[in-house]
Amino acid sequence: MDASATSSPEEMPVGLEEATEAECTYQSKLLQEFINICTIDKAWTFKSNDDGKGSQAMFSISQPNLLANKKRKHILSSRILKESNGSVSFQWAPFPIEMMGVSTMVPSPSGSKLLVVRNSENESPTQFEIWSASQVEKEFHIPHSIHGSVYSDGWFEGISWNSDETLIAYVADEPAPSKPTFNAFGYQKGSSTDKDCGNWKGQGDWEEDWGETYAGKRQPALFVININSGEVRGVEGIGKSLSVGQVLWAPSTKGLHQYLVFVGWSSNGRKLGIKYCYNRPCALYAVRAPFHTSEANELHPKGKVSEDVQVFNLTQSISSAFFPSFSPDGKYLVFLSARSSVDSGAHCATDSLYRIDWTSNGELDPSPKVVNVVPVVMCPEDGCFPGLYCSSFLSKPWLSDGHTMILSSIWGSTLAILSVNVLSGNVVRISPCDSAFSWNVLTLDGDNIIAVCSSPVDVPQIKYGYPIEDSSAISAWSWIDISSPISSCSDKVRTLLSSLQFSVMKIPVRGICDNLSKGASKPFEAIFVSSRSKKSDAHDPLIVILHGGPHSVSVSSFSKSLAFLSSIGFSLLIVNYRGSLGFGEEALQSLPGKVGSQDVNDVLTAIDYVIDMGLADPSKITVLGGSHGGFLTTHLIGQAPDKFVAAAARNPVCNLALMVGTSDIPDWCYVESYGSAWKSMFTGAPSAEDLALFHSKSPISHLSKVKAPTLFLLGAQDLRVPVSTGFQYARALKEKGVDVKVIVFPNDVHGIDKPQSDFESFLNIGVWFKKYCK
Repeated sequence: MDASATSSPEEMPVGLEEATEAECTYQSKLLQEFINICTIDKAWTFKSNDDGKGSQAMFSISQPNLLANKKRKHILSSRILKESNGSVSFQWAPFPIEMMGVSTMVPSPSGSKLLVVRNSENESPTQFEIWSASQVEKEFHIPHSIHGSVYSDGWFEGISWNSDETLIAYVADEPAPSKPTFNAFGYQKGSSTDKDCGNWKGQGDWEEDWGETYAGKRQPALFVININSGEVRGVEGIGKSLSVGQVLWAPSTKGLHQYLVFVGWSSNGRKLGIKYCYNRPCALYAVRAPFHTSEANELHPKGKVSEDVQVFNLTQSISSAFFPSFSPDGKYLVFLSARSSVDSGAHCATDSLYRIDWTSNGELDPSPKVVNVVPVVMCPEDGCFPGLYCSSFLSKPWLSDGHTMILSSIWGSTLAILSVNVLSGNVVRISPCDSAFSWNVLTLDGDNIIAVCSSPVDVPQIKYGYPIEDSSAISAWSWIDISSPISSCSDKVRTLLSSLQFSVMKIPVRGICDNLSKGASKPFEAIFVSSRSKKSDAHDPLIVILHGGPHSVSVSSFSKSLAFLSSIGFSLLIVNYRGSLGFGEEALQSLPGKVGSQDVNDVLTAIDYVIDMGLADPSKITVLGGSHGGFLTTHLIGQAPDKFVAAAARNPVCNLALMVGTSDIPDWCYVESYGSAWKSMFTGAPSAEDLALFHSKSPISHLSKVKAPTLFLLGAQDLRVPVSTGFQYARALKEKGVDVKVIVFPNDVHGIDKPQSDFESFLNIGVWFKKYCK
């Protein structure tokens, strides 16, 4: 919006009041300054080709492009210089290089080659480029008759070079099946490529996809490309019922057939939504790789000769196995398991880490021993390791000893960097224990770490960590601040952030029951963000921020959207109610069956806690949440109608009885409503008793008491919490005279994360809350 323009009431844009036009103009300009801050997505390091004193680093960076409504991706390189006195400095390239149309990039094991994938659009071929240090050496175009787009979503995604860098295994959409052809005389046998002969393609059989964000995607399948010839082969032997992902090459053994290890999700029955859902059973499989030229007889496990390619389930003893990683010497295969999530039904829970001792002679053991290295932590002692909550592994997470992994994991309301000994199971927090900041590992530089550190009021800062050899402390690390142009921000943003402060609060549970576990009786946490300048007679209005899930967490890292809300004059109370990740399994599992009550009470307890501390004005409290956070938002304004002056909900769960028949995860409604009894109750055809329970657990059952003006932000393509649930609740509020505003984003899914949609969402949230907090 042009700040110099003026509008008469007749010319006012739809949904914008004249009184808020100036506020909207101010906020929109400020929000753009926050949105322009870049985000580091990945990083890699490479050995230097010169004197060996340093190394090279390459950072993949994204920045919203509001005009194009896309994320702009670019690469920035740096030389890492290590001096004899122990100092480390980064020499940055003068400018980043934009990667137009790039879906993903994967360096080869030696670092001498770079695979660049440009996914197909509008039925154009997928493009593979092999880059050397100076140029594109090879380029291959893979037509849709071979496969569709390559998966680069972080879930099914898997791209792996073999050891001699001649073959690349990857996951892509299987080719589209042929569809029936019709013409003016009916069904036409065979197929025709002539578009002018009066025929048309029918739809054929409907094929179920994996739900939210995978609408229209076909079955993920495994392929290998030979980068010398450009030939692509599908991997044989994998059944149609198995969706594959996260592939990597097993250690090669000379003269014997090489194997691929991958994650497989069975889909014999209905494909329930898989995005954000770790409760879908999965296993590690091994299959022979194509393109192998070996001796006349192809060996199978224990030397048996077989004409058929077989796929071997390596983790039959457990219900979940993903993120496989081989140790550098090939002796161990380690992987994460969400067994607690699968067994309980909670969509996300405490992880465990497992190890398989890998074969050294090339004879695959189809039933290897699976060792539990880091088990689930049920109830952590105060300040101690709360269990693994890990959303990904580095492609090369290993220190030079060959048995120590470096990873990032949720630790209460923070993200911490851990070292894990996969032989002993010893876990050590190596990011500073006395810091409330969140730390995330980006890549390793030999035995050193490149990480990023941030807080709700501090933009991300690159850190360089190295172990202190002479320290008496076990696994003590030193961290150096690295000056970087990546997370630069405007002077105005820097000034506004410098006026803010944050803390992590421990909030005692109110009204503890006798049947609560020890873990569920411990205090939960909330992150409080406020102005540094304290006024004795007034407080900034408060926004209560509620994460979704419910088994997710808000960590103390930098969020551009929340920092914007802080900077326009709001304090934030970001509540990690019981059921959140990062606090042990007992606390997490205390919530299923009690949604709408325990989580609501925790949030009200947190609000009263900051009011009693004199940190918030009880007459100026608003609430904001998305998904299950929207479920809590709409519950709160119904159960505590006099507590909130305004609310905003992004794709909220408002009516479980409606959602269960329309969502891609109907099982979620049963798990969170019934608790541990859900397995015996779950059905695709809910009974009248089920629907009655779902309604009683839903915010819509308290709708008659709602007073707070409420803003709804809805993604029309949302398969997780279909838009109909938000519409039903918003329309019912309007009927009873509550001030309601609804914004629908026609092309957005559950996350509402397209750049323009995210921008418009938080601009409207800021203006809406300012309107009612005068």
